Amino acid sequence: MSSTMNREQIFKAKRIVVKIGSSSLTGSAGSFLDEKAVNALVDFVVVARDRGAEVAVVSSGAIAAGLAPLGLKARPKDLATQQAAASVGQGLLIHRYTESLARHHVTASQVLLTTQDIVRREHYQNAQRTIDKLLSLGVVPIINENDSVGTQEIRFGDNDRLAALVSMLIGADLLILVSDINALYDAPPTTPGAKRIGDVHSLKDIDESTLGGSGSAGVGSGGMVTKVEAARIATGAGIPTLLTTLAEAPDAVLGKDFGTFFHAQSSKNNSRMLWLAHASTPHGRLILDDGAVTAVLERGVSLLPAGVTSVEGEFSAGDAVELASKSGKVIARGLVAFDSAEIPQMLGRSTKELAKELGPEYERELVHRDDLVLL
Repeated sequence: MSSTMNREQIFKAKRIVVKIGSSSLTGSAGSFLDEKAVNALVDFVVVARDRGAEVAVVSSGAIAAGLAPLGLKARPKDLATQQAAASVGQGLLIHRYTESLARHHVTASQVLLTTQDIVRREHYQNAQRTIDKLLSLGVVPIINENDSVGTQEIRFGDNDRLAALVSMLIGADLLILVSDINALYDAPPTTPGAKRIGDVHSLKDIDESTLGGSGSAGVGSGGMVTKVEAARIATGAGIPTLLTTLAEAPDAVLGKDFGTFFHAQSSKNNSRMLWLAHASTPHGRLILDDGAVTAVLERGVSLLPAGVTSVEGEFSAGDAVELASKSGKVIARGLVAFDSAEIPQMLGRSTKELAKELGPEYERELVHRDDLVLL
């Protein structure tokens, strides 16, 4: 249904991921959780459930919730203090959700994810099964990045991207990004004459200059750029995305002209290909000649050693790698069949020649078409 969903059909979504940022959950100073905001979000979630939808919430706010107990007045800049604030604040955050959902006799659960839970295939499947089971049991999962253990190098960077990946993870019909900015505009929202963009049919039409909006409270890590990137990931996976405020969300999901609706760019792909395209971490790169680039892009064939000119990085058979042209443009991602140390001797040679010289196990593709996704 989601691949052809339009604004008037939003209310029919059966599995929804709602992402809310710190600036929408905290008081004006950004140093405490706003109970009214949490209750408003929960009320919105419960109404969607009453219409028959399963709802998972990706919630920021752990760091912001931990500021006041630690005597901090603003979001810390160093990672260690951010982690300390998240460790203190996450308990407060989930407690607030648990109490608020209990008003409606609904159970909350806490799901904390790191990048490894998304980029490692086996972890990805475990997270998928867990959240699926929680939803089937009528629970509302409250999902957040595990800020207290994530390092600067391996973090998601913001919960907008996490929400898009979770949407793919559980096969959502709709992603809702709740922000303190009510929509995407054709210029920075504070610019006189800036106009709201109601519908986005192609993200290629979005000018980078329009993406300057960031949250007002100064306690989050996201902005309009990250929200559009999340929409790019989700809609590319066949999941339409709605950007709105908490106040306008109830009307927006009824199909009324609020917020910005990003239309799905394709039909839903299978979860394995979605993981490969958006959640896997490439461990290296294969550089293709012009003929191989054309064959992969236009004919959808497997990648053979004869079409590869060089290899970059260190990786093992089964790892995800990028496929790039000689100019460096990445055209695809795939699971490679050989270790990086084996590939140099194979470059530019036919599989029959390799099998004759090195053995029958070399008479196969570097990347099979079933393990390859175009980007």
